[in-house]
Amino acid sequence: MRIPAPRPRSLAGQLFAMQAVLIAVVVAGYALFTYVSDTRQAEDAATRQAMAVAHSVADAPSVHLAIRGPDPSAALQPYALRIMHDTQVDFVTIMNPQGIRWTHPDRDEIGQHFRGHTARALKGEAFSETYTGTLGPSVRAVVPIEDGDKRIIGLVSAGIKVEAISERVRGQVTALLGVAAGALALGAVGTYVVNARLRRHTHGMNASELSRMHDYHEAALHAVREGLLMLDGQYRVALINDGGRELLGVPGDVVGTSVAELGLPAPLTGALLASEPRVDEVHLTSSRVLVVNTSPVSGGERRGTVVTLRDVTELQSLMGELDSERGFTQALRSQAHEAANRLHTVVSLIELSRAGEAVEFATAELELAQALTDQVVAAVSEPVLAALLLGKTAQANERGVELVVSEESGLDDGLLPESLPARDLVTILGNLIDNAVDAAQGSLRARVTVTARTEGAELVLRVSDTGAGVDPAHASLVFERGFSTKPAGPGGRGLGLALVRQAVHRHEGTLAVAEADGGGAEFEVRLPLGPSASASASSSVSPTSVRSTSERTASGGAV
Repeated sequence: MRIPAPRPRSLAGQLFAMQAVLIAVVVAGYALFTYVSDTRQAEDAATRQAMAVAHSVADAPSVHLAIRGPDPSAALQPYALRIMHDTQVDFVTIMNPQGIRWTHPDRDEIGQHFRGHTARALKGEAFSETYTGTLGPSVRAVVPIEDGDKRIIGLVSAGIKVEAISERVRGQVTALLGVAAGALALGAVGTYVVNARLRRHTHGMNASELSRMHDYHEAALHAVREGLLMLDGQYRVALINDGGRELLGVPGDVVGTSVAELGLPAPLTGALLASEPRVDEVHLTSSRVLVVNTSPVSGGERRGTVVTLRDVTELQSLMGELDSERGFTQALRSQAHEAANRLHTVVSLIELSRAGEAVEFATAELELAQALTDQVVAAVSEPVLAALLLGKTAQANERGVELVVSEESGLDDGLLPESLPARDLVTILGNLIDNAVDAAQGSLRARVTVTARTEGAELVLRVSDTGAGVDPAHASLVFERGFSTKPAGPGGRGLGLALVRQAVHRHEGTLAVAEADGGGAEFEVRLPLGPSASASASSSVSPTSVRSTSERTASGGAV
């Protein structure tokens, strides 16, 4: 049977063990240091105490008087016992210069020779030492007793037994061990609490698992093509992948930067700063159409926001083309219905033997259609724009709006550079015409006028209508994503002019709105046709500028 290998201890468990050992070592080391230090201090204190007692006895006049008496022991023994009791020393021995004791705690030792060194004291020097005498090892001081002529008439030794010193230290060590045990217990509890919190945050994973998860996280973060953005609780960038940098157009390392400082469009910044989640919201940057989803990260309190970004620029462009195709199809269906009616009219005239009138009727219809085609192609021979204008003309007629190409128009085939693709022109002109038709529909003499021509190195596209116009207060807002003066439909409103502004900005052009000569609104787009013109436009004019002066107050065009 195969025995499974034990799972490595979690990171929190490893840190707990390390911290517990560290605390134990620190406390034990401190206890040992304190014990040694206290022992030394206790010995020094005992030495100082013994030396002080010996000097006091050596300087006492009663001692000098007793030494000169006939029986020094009888006078000095009670005095020495009293000094021992008062000063808490273990012995006070007074002796003659030859070392014969006059006093001793044990009366049997009186008259015996002192055990210890006296040579230095006989030279007039007081000293201390640790020596084993009749009472055992002791710390003692030996001081000479001198008369008025500095002659040594005796010696005095006071001492404290080493055992008594050890008892003092043991009392201090017991208290020290109690404090050390308390510190160890408190450190262990604190370490356990900290590591329990760490264990919750690391989900019980060990160091290798965390490292492996980080490697997977980094690989997945850079492999995902969609944009991923993580914000902390203060709406600062905590994490962003390569796709997010590309889609938002933010260069360099922006981690730690507030969302408000990234230079994003105001609606997108507002969506990222919102506390409630956002689902599949469409937002525009300078060159992209993004679908934004936000989800707050919470665990009892707001910890941040996870943001995902999807690029639907191409999809939105294709949807715009599809909408145009649907409009063309609907217009063709209506035209087919009208053509069928006219054909039935011609057939009926022939059946009524009115061939001449049938020919005249059919010829008039053909001339009208051909005149419209000739007018558009003569003014705008660029095939994509000509086809767009013909389709939009039929579509506008179905809605009761007259769409005309102004006499100022003039755009030859092959004039547009490769840097200005037909798809962007369809986006710009198609959305402007659609908005103008919406504005003019229902007005008196409903008309939309389109101008397409070149001025120097610029392509000028101008669309004016006879609608109610744009409020001057909204002149600077008409190009923002989500702004509309019409009721919101199932697909939302306010994207058309925002897409126009985006396409114009992408080609370093300008976009302006003003009041049309006949009332309504006039939108004008200027796009550079060459590198030199592009450089000139980008250096002298701010992209997507909105013109609204007191002489030309914006008051027309629905959005």
